[in-house]
Amino acid sequence: MPTPTLKRTPLFDSHRDAGAKLVPFAGWEMPVQYADGIRAEHVAVRTAAGIFDVSHMGEVETSGPDAEALLQRVLTNDISKLAIGGAQYALLCNEAGGVLDDLFTYRIAPDRFLTVTNASNHDADVAWMRDQAAGLDVEIHDGRESYAMLAVQGPRAREIVQAVSDSPLPDRMQAGRRIIRGASALVCGTGYTGEDGVELLVDPEDASALWDDIVRRGAVPCGLAARDTLRLEACFHLYGNDLSIERGPIEAGLGWACSEDTGFVGADAVRAVRAAGPREKLVPFTISGPGIAREGNPVIGGGEVTSGTLSPSLGIGIGMAYVPAQRANVGERFEIDVRGKTRAAVVASKPLYSHDEQTDG
Repeated sequence: MPTPTLKRTPLFDSHRDAGAKLVPFAGWEMPVQYADGIRAEHVAVRTAAGIFDVSHMGEVETSGPDAEALLQRVLTNDISKLAIGGAQYALLCNEAGGVLDDLFTYRIAPDRFLTVTNASNHDADVAWMRDQAAGLDVEIHDGRESYAMLAVQGPRAREIVQAVSDSPLPDRMQAGRRIIRGASALVCGTGYTGEDGVELLVDPEDASALWDDIVRRGAVPCGLAARDTLRLEACFHLYGNDLSIERGPIEAGLGWACSEDTGFVGADAVRAVRAAGPREKLVPFTISGPGIAREGNPVIGGGEVTSGTLSPSLGIGIGMAYVPAQRANVGERFEIDVRGKTRAAVVASKPLYSHDEQTDG
């Protein structure tokens, strides 16, 4: 069979010209790292600013009199509490409470929303939302082709973007239209790195010039690998690793993003697990000694690693794993089978890395 053609973002030429190593990811040809390497990109985000092309992410626009009612039906969080210009994290669940995706929703107007999906789940998410919209007066538009998405993250990120914005940038967990380099952009005070910063949703035709300008102003181009090490230090979930249809929000430690009283799809199943207590919990961990654990490595005595890497900030192996609930307390020690070698690990606090802890240490 012929190899499926990989999609390319509007910034593909910029990545290629910069010498990025390009790899297949969720059907897209994406930069995994640039010439200076993963550690340099990671450190740039922790100390100054980095820029990521996240245009592979999907967008769904919902509008109309029943737009809020639809999102209340499909999203686990209480969308009625989302003010205009606000951002909200939530999950998409099936009837059994299994997680179909995790996503951010921005309220653009009283009856207009933009939801950002994970790349690999986008088509299924759109289809699911359309199925759930039966009987509702709502328009669902697949907006993936309408946007390029750039994430500028790090202590200097806002300063860099502010220099090309017509007005003050939205605060954290807020979103709003701004004129960036003379073109309209939806600026969102969100990110996936554990640092302050913004995500910019722009017309695909404006993406390349904006990328180049932000890089000229000091943001370091970063690939998927640094995005993964950064999010893991911050204990942010990755769908397909830490979240899946086989487990629910309570097991994943995301009960705070669930409001069962809204009656979302899967609410009864989530409520039952919350009431009974989950049999297993997702925990962050550090490796005691040399070595790192990887996705799929079994936890001795029950459980499995879902994410693992060497932390560039801490210089040790870190990760997340599902373990029996009774072994999920901070400080609990356990062992991981890493390809036949036993690695000692300990349940850690979230986040695994923070500037405050680094300063104190």
